[in-house]
Amino acid sequence: MKKIITVLLFFVSLNLYAQFDFTGGMGISFINNPSVEDYINSLPLSDELNTFNSGFEWYLECDYSMSPKFQLGVEYVGEIFSVNSTYGGIGNFDFTYVTHKPSLLAYYVIAGKGYKFKFGGGAGPRFVNLDQKIGVKYPSYTTSGFGLLGRIQAHTKLSDSFYANLGSTLRYEILGEPENSQGKNPSSGEPVNLKALSVSVNIGLSYFLGE
Repeated sequence: MKKIITVLLFFVSLNLYAQFDFTGGMGISFINNPSVEDYINSLPLSDELNTFNSGFEWYLECDYSMSPKFQLGVEYVGEIFSVNSTYGGIGNFDFTYVTHKPSLLAYYVIAGKGYKFKFGGGAGPRFVNLDQKIGVKYPSYTTSGFGLLGRIQAHTKLSDSFYANLGSTLRYEILGEPENSQGKNPSSGEPVNLKALSVSVNIGLSYFLGE
């Protein structure tokens, strides 16, 4: 009987903090990928890459409050990185890849009246689709891998259960060498891999259900 009561009290305590946070938005990422940088800068292009180069990302996230101080969540992030330039003065060059980044998350939470701060991180699989065009479009390339992240996220109340959010995320993506259906890499020389370190700044809107 005592065990049953203990289990019931446990679930009741969970329900007291039964809150879901739904968050969505977009941001800018600054990506360091030495392999891509070396490949792009080896080509006769009118522009060169820097050590960190910008990309665009969007995200959707859902977090569940296990307690007032702890949340578990899941997210999907899509990121686009693109290089567009003139190739040797004879045509257009386009190198674009989209990374799909689902992750499981865990946060430590500090909340008060009208605000919430989250500190945490997560990990998940990564999937990449890459397209390259040098005059003509080549068959698409794909690869996959694994990613780790650390994040700081701040929410400030707008009205009722709606909040504005601002966050920053540090990511390390362990990705392989993309190949197309013919088993070819985008580079005809040293193979390109997409392993990268990045930091992003994001803004968005949050809805707290059960607040």
